[in-house]
Amino acid sequence: MSTTANARSYAPAPRPTSLPSRRLRVVEAPAQGRRPRLLYGIVAVIGACLIAAAQMSLSILTTQGSYELSSLSKTQSDLTYEKQILFDEVAGLGSPQYLAANAAALGMVIDESPSYLRLSDGAVLGAEQVSFGRSSIDAIGRGSVPNALIADTPLVTAPDATIDGVPVDTTVEDGSGNTPQPITDGLPTPSTH
Repeated sequence: MSTTANARSYAPAPRPTSLPSRRLRVVEAPAQGRRPRLLYGIVAVIGACLIAAAQMSLSILTTQGSYELSSLSKTQSDLTYEKQILFDEVAGLGSPQYLAANAAALGMVIDESPSYLRLSDGAVLGAEQVSFGRSSIDAIGRGSVPNALIADTPLVTAPDATIDGVPVDTTVEDGSGNTPQPITDGLPTPSTH
């Protein structure tokens, strides 16, 4: 009995009666995509070229603008420098020393006892003495500190003289003018003792 009991316990399980039906079918080929038209490709390439050309032209214009701005900035700094030089020259020409030197060159003298004219009634106030062509006050001020702005400026009435009374030196001792000596061989060296 044991063999029959063992045989029953190992019997295969019954198969289910309803199996899912598997159908094999042929897979359809993927649908053929339409090839892009040639016109779309040409438009895309032309568009990319136009964008690249626009970027390059904007880059060139920006670079050109920065060079113009740099040039104008340099011109402005040069003009500011020239303006300062002209301002210093005008300040020197308006200085009392320069005006007194020009007045003395014209023959004007400083009177020791000045007289004043009152405009309301035309009366003369003061000593009413004539000055005799020589001033006791040095108009040019050779005893005072010289004005560096007008040291080499020629007088208006005497273009060949300066405020110091020395003629304007336009040439260097060797007659070569204000140009530096030419370099003949090697670098120039300073004169030493």
